[in-house]
Amino acid sequence: MDILVSTDWLAAELGKPDLCILDASLFLPGTPRDPRAEFEAAHIPGAAYMDLPSLNDPDDPTPGMVPPDALMTQRAQALGINADSRIIVYDNSPTHSAARGWWMMRLYGLGVSAAILDGGLPKWVAEGRPTETGLVTPTPGNAVARRAPGQVRTKADLIANLTTSQAQVLDARGAGRFTGEEAEPRPGMASGHIPGSRNLPSSALFNPDNSMKKGDDLRQLVTDAGIDLDRPVITTCGSGVTAAILLAGLELLGQRDVTLYDGSWSEWGFDPATPKATGPA
Repeated sequence: MDILVSTDWLAAELGKPDLCILDASLFLPGTPRDPRAEFEAAHIPGAAYMDLPSLNDPDDPTPGMVPPDALMTQRAQALGINADSRIIVYDNSPTHSAARGWWMMRLYGLGVSAAILDGGLPKWVAEGRPTETGLVTPTPGNAVARRAPGQVRTKADLIANLTTSQAQVLDARGAGRFTGEEAEPRPGMASGHIPGSRNLPSSALFNPDNSMKKGDDLRQLVTDAGIDLDRPVITTCGSGVTAAILLAGLELLGQRDVTLYDGSWSEWGFDPATPKATGPA
């Protein structure tokens, strides 16, 4: 299965027993929206609420860090994911958080495949396709989560990379946050970016209908950001959510040596010991 599936494809597959549809909507801190309430009000038929905002490591002080295998297994089974599931992740969020959900499914080796619904719920609804209401309690699944090694980068990795420049670092935050001209949404966090990193706001990867840009349009964005597709890339953002969009975009262009800095600016910006740069890349 490709990274992206179309609304037409999903409409034709609805009801298949091996299909597992997940709503991975998540909003930035301070956004006056409730993803669970919105799921109850309208979701794709058969979908389960992934509760991405709470799917993290409860013992890590940095917001939104990936959970340990045991917790991920528990949550995956509660979502009805089986070893043979085909997982489709979507969202109804301006942060396009389905990419984070998709990345986590793949990171832990869940199901036989995982993909993002291109355009998400907004495109689905705009096309007049059906939705359901209410909370869903799936039949428990049998999936077992095992996090793949080497895919999640740490602060220590990024500090080492400052010296080696082994990988390019690409930041998904908006330009104002990257340059430091715009305050961070979390109180007390420094502004700016990791020295040497490049900026490609994740919002630039989407068309007006919420579908992802592809082909030459996408390649031009990446090239204009100063990224060499023949060299490794580490994606970063505010808390590891929109970084997954850049990772998916790079993979759509055939770049497979892409990893994600999960702590992102939530970790780097709060640490007084890390070097910080401001201004354009």
